[in-house]
Amino acid sequence: RNFIIFILMMKRTGLLLLLSMLLGVSMAQTPAQRIPDFRFIRKTGAAFTRQDLAAGKPVFFVFFDITCEHCRNSMQYLNGHYRELSTAALYLVTMDPGPSAEAFLASVAPQLAKQPNTLLLRDTRQQFITLFRPRKFPSLFLYSSQQQLVLYSDEEKDLPVFLAKIRSAR
Repeated sequence: RNFIIFILMMKRTGLLLLLSMLLGVSMAQTPAQRIPDFRFIRKTGAAFTRQDLAAGKPVFFVFFDITCEHCRNSMQYLNGHYRELSTAALYLVTMDPGPSAEAFLASVAPQLAKQPNTLLLRDTRQQFITLFRPRKFPSLFLYSSQQQLVLYSDEEKDLPVFLAKIRSAR
């Protein structure tokens, strides 16, 4: 009974940790070194897979939750630097329902959400955690155009480092 109460009291960030432990994903485990095969859902309801990734440019995944304050801060930061992100393919991945995620982006990152290089993806199968192995929200993954991991962080304070890496990949 105490375990059930504990689960009900946890926020989503805590659930991410719990889910990772239950699925056998070690929090000390390294993030995916290469973009794994995945299947996420676009706003239109169509599937989006690794084969659909933009070719020839850095790939930047941001795994976020709409209830996470650090995610909100990260999105606001990225929104303020959307021009610097134009040379990368930006994939915003969430487990939240589509309308909620769209409303979140419209309120905290309206410029970012409108960019042609930005795509909101829903993780309806909850596979991002097991495939990419993030530690917490937000999780930031920058991959090269050859789909090799360049940089990973789960700290919003590291966003300037991501921008610098994206700028240097031009």
